This record gives sequence, C-alpha cells and structure tokens, in this order.
Amino acid sequence: MDCENGTDIVEFVLLGFSSQPEQQPLFFLVFLLMYGAGLLGNIMMLVLITVDARLQTPMYFLLRSLSVVDVGFITVTVPQMLAHMVSSSKTIPFYSCMAQFFFFYVFAVTELLMVSVMALDRYVAICNPLHYATVMNQKVCGYLVAGCWFASLLNSMLHVGLLMRLSYRGDNHLSHFFCDHQPLLQLSCSDTSLNEAVIFFEGVPIIFGPFVFIIITYVRIVAAVTKFSSSGRRKAFTTCGSHLTMVALYYVSVIGVYFLPTSNYSSERGTIFAVMYTVITPVSNPYVYSLRNKDVKGALRHLLGKRVFS
Repeated sequence: MDCENGTDIVEFVLLGFSSQPEQQPLFFLVFLLMYGAGLLGNIMMLVLITVDARLQTPMYFLLRSLSVVDVGFITVTVPQMLAHMVSSSKTIPFYSCMAQFFFFYVFAVTELLMVSVMALDRYVAICNPLHYATVMNQKVCGYLVAGCWFASLLNSMLHVGLLMRLSYRGDNHLSHFFCDHQPLLQLSCSDTSLNEAVIFFEGVPIIFGPFVFIIITYVRIVAAVTKFSSSGRRKAFTTCGSHLTMVALYYVSVIGVYFLPTSNYSSERGTIFAVMYTVITPVSNPYVYSLRNKDVKGALRHLLGKRVFS
C-alpha cells in the first residue's frame, strides 16, 4: 500500500463476522453464553481458592493466577465484539486499538507461560513429591507468576512499539473482531519486515520454548504414572490427557496465526484460530483444570452449604 497518498488513519473498522450478517443474532447469543460461562467459572475459582483454607496450596495458587489471566483475556476482546454485533458502528479509535492489542498480548503471553509453570508444578508433585514443599512453595510460585507477567509486559511493549512506528493510511477496515497482530500488519502501508522478523525470532523462544518444556514435562509425568496402581494410572492419564488437549488447542491456534508470513495470512482462518485461543481456551480452563477436581467440588459444596444454612 502506498504511504504517500491518503491521510493518517484515526480509527479502524472491525469487520468481525460481517460476512455472515444473517447469523449475527446466533453468533451474539453463542458468544454471550460463552463469555458468561467463562466469567462464572473463573470468578468461582477465584472465590473458592481465596476463601477455602484447604485450597491454600501452591497448585491452587497457580490455578487462581490462571483464572485472573483468563478473566482479563476474554474481557479484553469479547465485550467489544458483542457490542459491535448489536451496533451499526463498528469503529475503534487508533490508540484504543493499540491499547487493546497491548493488553491482549499481555494476557495471551502470560497464559502461555503460566501453563508451563503449572506443568512444572505437576511434574514436581508427581515425580519428586518429597521435595515438593521445598521446590514449589508459595514464595517460589509468587516469583514464577511475577516472572510470567514481567516477561509478557516487556514482550507486549516491544510489539506495540514496533506497530506504532508503522504508517496507516487509506483503507481502515480490519478483517477481524479485535485488534490483532497480523491484520494490523496486513493493513499497514509501511515495510513490516522488521515486525515479522521480531515475531519469528522473539516468538520462537517465548512460544515454542514453553511448549517443548510442557511436552517433555508431561512425558516424564506419564513415565512416572505408569508405576501407579491401575486406578491411579487411569485418573492421572485422564487428567494429563485433558490438560494436554487444552495446551495443544491453545498452541496450535497461536502458531497457526502468528508464524505464517503476512502475505499468506487468511482472515477467515485467523478469525477461527483467534476464537479458539481468545474465547474457547479461557472459557474451558476452569472446567478442565479445576472444577472437576474433588477438592474444588468439596470447597464449593462447603461454601454453598454455609450460605444456605447460615
């Protein structure tokens, strides 16, 4: 796109799912229900872990931290998408778009890193149970969570800074439901080769590093689980399988969006993958990781019992 012609863009138009206007009411209802389920599940986990003394352990500290990330993750994109579905105006100011992108990236990268920390927690608990209290105490978990947030903040500032140096003139229609990386690069009339190079060389260690670590960790966990009794093996394999399914869903969708050249980017595929990692994953996490847990169910019954009979 030629940067010499046209005026600077002051707002973007988020096209979202406008290619299928007859299905907008259905999309609105589905995403509203998913958003409600995501808020309910994650806030329930925050409350239960905070008020129940039996859940004051490193594992649940990490699960509570993940719920905080997931609430932010779905809130930074879904409410605006719902508002645009029922409004004739689908615009977002330029700096609001950059702010949305910044916070989206913060929550997305923090989620990637948090899942790897949780895998480490499970590895130590299963493979080195005698050292668990020493290795994964509250102080260590606090440092690990803080490190996840710090790394994601630095990463987001880097990418927002690189986006802000680009020129946007002429067409302001983003083929997406939020301000994502690839659509913004595709719309820019500047040379985006530096941005793409940074995505690849900085993204490989921050995305593939934790992914490889998680796979290796769960392989070691599975090897240790084979020594359990048959009932313990079945339970552990079921838990590990559900966790790995969520990890695979998240990582495959992220890789499918961010590790292809901008010239090969497809808005349809990008939107589908984005729904997977911005909506489905944070909505599903509390139900997969926590709410099926026996201790969590007991804490919920205890809390509801106190409310009913108080």
